[in-house]
Amino acid sequence: MVFSSQIFLFYFLPLVLALYYALPFRARTALIAISSYVFYGWANPIWAVIMFFGCSVDYVCGRLLLRLSGLPDEGGLPPVIGPEVPRTRAMKTVLVVSIVTNLGLLAVFKYTGFVAENVNAMAAFMGLGDGLVPVLHLALPVGISFYTFKAMSYAIDVYRGDARPMRRFADYMCFEAFFPDLVAGPIIRYASMEEQMRARQHTLEKFARGVAFFALGMGKKILLANPMGHIADTAFAAGPAHALDAWFGVIGYAFQIYFDFSGYSDMAIGLALMLGFVLMQNFDSPYKSASITEFWRRWHISLSTWLRDYLYIPLGGNRKGPRRTMVNLMTVMLLGGLWHGASWNFVVWGGIHGSMLALERRLGAAHLLRRLPRALSVAATFLVVCISWVFFRAKTLGQALVYLGSMFGLAATTPASDVAAGALYTPYHGAMFVVCGALVWGMPNTWQLTERLSAPRALWATATLALATLVMWTQTTNPFLYFQF
Repeated sequence: MVFSSQIFLFYFLPLVLALYYALPFRARTALIAISSYVFYGWANPIWAVIMFFGCSVDYVCGRLLLRLSGLPDEGGLPPVIGPEVPRTRAMKTVLVVSIVTNLGLLAVFKYTGFVAENVNAMAAFMGLGDGLVPVLHLALPVGISFYTFKAMSYAIDVYRGDARPMRRFADYMCFEAFFPDLVAGPIIRYASMEEQMRARQHTLEKFARGVAFFALGMGKKILLANPMGHIADTAFAAGPAHALDAWFGVIGYAFQIYFDFSGYSDMAIGLALMLGFVLMQNFDSPYKSASITEFWRRWHISLSTWLRDYLYIPLGGNRKGPRRTMVNLMTVMLLGGLWHGASWNFVVWGGIHGSMLALERRLGAAHLLRRLPRALSVAATFLVVCISWVFFRAKTLGQALVYLGSMFGLAATTPASDVAAGALYTPYHGAMFVVCGALVWGMPNTWQLTERLSAPRALWATATLALATLVMWTQTTNPFLYFQF
C-alpha cells in the first residue's frame, strides 16, 4: 500500500484514525500493530509473515536478556539492564541470535543473487566454468532494509541498557511494524520510541502539524518528484547524450530523489504525529550543505546516525588514530552503499562518499571548501553529490560510465540523443525544474515550515494537499523510490 494512493487516503487512513481515537489508550498499540500488518501485507501477505517471524525472535530475545540479567520483573515497568549488571556469555549469545536473525533474513532476500552472480563471474574468469552456483531471484520484501535496522536497535538498546524491554508482544509488534515509517523510514530507534509506547500526548496542535507534514510531503511526491522522475528517466534511458542534456537529467534526478524520499519522510512523520508519536527529523535541507560531511548531517539523518552509533563508534570511530578513522569511515560508507542495494553501483556510490568524508577529515581546517565563499562551497558539494547520484541511478556500471562521459562531453552522441532531448525540454517539466531549484535553495524545509503553523501556512498546506490529490487521480501508481531498498 502506498501513502499517495486512493485506497490509503480515502479508506485505510480514515478508518485507522477513527478506530484509534475511539479505543482506550491500552488498546491503541494493538490496533496500530494489526493495521500495520494489514498495510504491509496488502501487496504480498508473505512479506507480513516474514516480518512476523523476525519480530517474534526479537521479542523473545528481549525477554531473555532481561531474564538472564537476573533483575526482578514483577509487575510495573520492566527494569533497565544497567551498567551494574555484568553482561554474561549467555546474554551476548542472545544478542548475537537477534542480530544474525535480522541480518540473515536481509541477506537471503537481498544479497543471495548478488553473491551468486559474482561467484559465477569469478569462476568463469578463472576458467572453472559457467553457472557454478545457482542464482536465486527472490522477491525482495518492500522496505526490508529499513525495518531490519529498526529491529536490530531493539536487542542492542536493551543489551546496552539504553531502554527497557517490552513486556507485551503487541507493544513490540507496534514498534517494529509501525506503518508510518515501515517501508522507507525514518529509521526509528527503539530507545527513542520505548517511552512513547507507554505514554504520549494527543493534542490538536500535534495533529494539525501532522496533517501539514503529510500534506506537504504528498505535494513533494506528486507535484515535484514525479515530474523530475520524467526528466531523469528520459535522460538515463537515452544512452550517450549531449552534455547539457546529461546534466539536466542528473540534476533532475537529484531533485527527484530528494523530494521523493523527503516527501515520504514528511508523510511518515505527519502520520506518526496524528497518532501521538514524535519521530526524528530525517532531512535538513541537504543540498544547502557546504561539504560532504555537512551533507551527511542533513541527508537521511536517521540512517547516518544509525550507522554512526551502531557501526562507526563500535568499530572505534575516531578514537584509534587518523588512519583507523579513515578506514572506519570508508567501511561504514561502503556498507551503507550495500545497504541501499545489492549492486556494485551502490558500492561505488558509497565509496565516493566515504572517500570524500575521509579526505575532508584528513584536511580539516585546510579543506579548500572551507575557504571558499559559502555559495561556491555549496555548489561544489552539490556537484560531487550529483556525480555520485549517477552511480545510484544507473542500472549498471557500464551505463554509469557512459552517462558520466556524456556529462563531460566525452560520449559520441547519436540521432537518438536529439530525439531524447526533445522529450526532456517540455515547458511543464522545465518550469517544474526551476520551481524545484527555488524550493531547494530558497525556501525553508518542511520541519521549519510546520514548527509554527500560522493560518497562511495551514492554508498553503491545505491547498497543496488538494492539488496533489487531484493530480494523483491523473497518474498511475507511482511507488516511492526507496521502496526498492
